[in-house]
Amino acid sequence: MIKTSMAAVATLTAVFVSAGVAQAEDLVFTLKNSTNSTLERFYTSPVGVDEWEEDVFGNDVLEPGESIRITIADGRSVCEYDMRFEFSADSDLDTTEDSQNLCEMGSYEIHE
Repeated sequence: MIKTSMAAVATLTAVFVSAGVAQAEDLVFTLKNSTNSTLERFYTSPVGVDEWEEDVFGNDVLEPGESIRITIADGRSVCEYDMRFEFSADSDLDTTEDSQNLCEMGSYEIHE
């Protein structure tokens, strides 16, 4: 089960390094782990940024079948984000990356 601090982490502002538009709205979406493996780390970065931002989960994880609401409050007015998913060491799944327009989606579900 998700630790109680997971909800706090998800609602905290994601820390982003580069400057952005000051009036941008927060990007909010639901992330669902529809794999049979524990998702240990989740990174996002706007498309075109060469480095991953900080791990959204911190010390927490997203267990199989669980969902969490993610808020990206980076001050940017972009919707296209690269995402990186890293699973537990005992998982059969490799690190996965994807790019999506998160403004249009409202939710993202990772599958095996």
